[in-house]
Amino acid sequence: MKKRKTVLSCGLEETSRIADEFVEKLFTTGGKTGGKAVVVLLQGDLGSGKTTFVKAVAKKLGIRNTVTSPTFVLEKIYAIPRNAKKETGFQQLIHIDAYRLSDKDDLWTIGWEEIVKDPKNLIFIEWPERVSEVFLENTPKISFEFVDENTRNLTFCF
Repeated sequence: MKKRKTVLSCGLEETSRIADEFVEKLFTTGGKTGGKAVVVLLQGDLGSGKTTFVKAVAKKLGIRNTVTSPTFVLEKIYAIPRNAKKETGFQQLIHIDAYRLSDKDDLWTIGWEEIVKDPKNLIFIEWPERVSEVFLENTPKISFEFVDENTRNLTFCF
């Protein structure tokens, strides 16, 4: 059975703190992935905070690149600096936006089969419902709910 936890974020600073806690949990697990990439599904309406969360995770991992939504390019790959690699076991943060994908076959065109096999990849997928048949039922998911201009509910289901 999956664990479910909902937290309230009242702004960018709080979202960053929540993302920091998420990364700390990755550190404590030492990147244990069972021989495959860690995939986290990000579900929520437009503007609900999905990309903001990935930006905060990237910052905590020491990624200095500007992290933007991959809506038009579908996938962005960021190298994780050496110190975070050592702690988490991850070498790349991969951010995928499935909004413009028609079905799972479109996911294959960006090399899904290869990137999901590599345990050194940490993959975040926005709009996973567009290609839901690819994911196992127990794939970790964070749901983002817009409450008001500054407030979001984040529900972690792991």
